[in-house]
Amino acid sequence: MSARLRILLIGASGVLGKAIAAELSPRHDIISAGSKTGDIRIDIADPASIVRGLKAAGPLDAVACAAGSVNWPVFSTIEPAPLEKSPYGLGLTNKVMGQVNLALAARDHLNDRGSITLIAGVLSQIPIAAGSSASMVNAAVEAFAMAAAIEMPRGIRINAVSPTVVEESMADFGPFFRGHDPVPALRVGRAFSRSIEGLETGKTYRVV
Repeated sequence: MSARLRILLIGASGVLGKAIAAELSPRHDIISAGSKTGDIRIDIADPASIVRGLKAAGPLDAVACAAGSVNWPVFSTIEPAPLEKSPYGLGLTNKVMGQVNLALAARDHLNDRGSITLIAGVLSQIPIAAGSSASMVNAAVEAFAMAAAIEMPRGIRINAVSPTVVEESMADFGPFFRGHDPVPALRVGRAFSRSIEGLETGKTYRVV
């Protein structure tokens, strides 16, 4: 049985965040964070906000992220553009670089042998219409976790969780995922437990 851990959970008020908190809170101390709600305010799109939030959280054994935004542009409508004007820009600056910056800051803040768990998604493996941004972003998060793992100091581990669409979000995302079998959000929560309480690093845990 693992020791009781102090875990910072970013995106705690969302569908996935609530499921992750429900899974982990009976065994660990959860510090909730979000851009608008939570014990601590962290906007992953703002590196300074990440650093401030980690400092406010105090000593931590794990950082888990269930936050990150992407656009859903139809591919035929996308024109070449600089990052700040491209439909791809949101996913790259928010879900990718937001989590990259979170991992970099957490690397220097976590207790020895701590862990970082990032959120990706099934579209890294299974493309859908209007999902080119999400596919690119999720694949980037998974590749980053794999590569960062081999250079993490002090025994710190890093993994990604890559779920398919969850049942609780089908009202919003169902039209994008016709024919896909959704999973309960609690299954995603268990994947976060595997990352945080296990020993593996550089892995992507697929929840499908």
